[in-house]
Amino acid sequence: MTTPIFDGHNDTLLSLWRPKEGEARSFLERSDYGHLDLPRAQEGGLAGGFFAVFVPPATKEETKLPSEPPFELPLPEPLELAYAQQATMAMLAIAYRLERAGALKIVRSAAELGPCLNQGVLAAVLHLEGAEAIDPDLTALEVFYQAGVRSLGPVWSRPNAFGCGVPFKFPGSPDTGPGLTAAGQALIAACNELGIMIDLSHLNEQGFWDVAKLSQAPLVATHSNVHALCPSSRNLTDRQLDAIKDSGGMVGLNFAVSFLRADGKNDADTPLEVLVRHLDYLVARLGIDHVGLGSDFDGATVPRDIKDVTGLPKLLEALRAHGYDEASLRQVAYENWWRVLRLSWH
Repeated sequence: MTTPIFDGHNDTLLSLWRPKEGEARSFLERSDYGHLDLPRAQEGGLAGGFFAVFVPPATKEETKLPSEPPFELPLPEPLELAYAQQATMAMLAIAYRLERAGALKIVRSAAELGPCLNQGVLAAVLHLEGAEAIDPDLTALEVFYQAGVRSLGPVWSRPNAFGCGVPFKFPGSPDTGPGLTAAGQALIAACNELGIMIDLSHLNEQGFWDVAKLSQAPLVATHSNVHALCPSSRNLTDRQLDAIKDSGGMVGLNFAVSFLRADGKNDADTPLEVLVRHLDYLVARLGIDHVGLGSDFDGATVPRDIKDVTGLPKLLEALRAHGYDEASLRQVAYENWWRVLRLSWH
């Protein structure tokens, strides 16, 4: 039996909502565009994952990493609430339509996840990558929870009402500014109360420690890597990794090559051995119970050997050849995510 894979992060809803000109696609049909659609997910053994709702800038300007470091990108401007809510609802609507078409199931509890993994139904966890669509009074948080959102990153790599994201810099430290605002602290408490998992991937270091102090749930970074191996501001320091382990949380290995390579280059010609090296480090620092996958499909440049979701078995085979046994591969592939979601959700 093929090992099912549960993935910590994709940006496919954004890709479907705002496809590039001339590259519109259907999630239901196989495409050469992007990294993820239903036929390719089935071929690659993807059993489910976090489907992110990321609200891009209202203008056509994009945050793109230079191919050659060093670099430091300025923090994007904060978003207006009305625009962020409009865009968020549009992407959530795409997910609901896909569920109605039978392409996936939006899972709202750990009890719903297990049958999906066992029956081959693509399980989708709705995730807000940045809380710009939530007002400081948290009224919208209640609505989004009822609409199926079960995971939330307080910030993306820009400031908002709740805190400040870490800017993209190489080489750079995640310690880039102030921590959570009062509204951000209230957001963490509300997520704990509702049973919404909190994602620390784009939060700066002071914000990370604020969450570590306040949250009663495991600390989770759904798509982040090792700062000691790749000194990107987006990666986690050893001290942060230790805190995640102590909380019973986990890290999803990001496939973005600029967060993997020691030289920080945004180069798809990055061998699978680089991913294995980061995963080895995470396992050594955190333990096998606290590591999973967080691809960043449809949101990053991934190694050419993976190419798209159909390449997931290649990564598992590389880990197998490296010495990971089948029990460990099951933990990394899906069991650890299932454990953390059971602990984070009510």
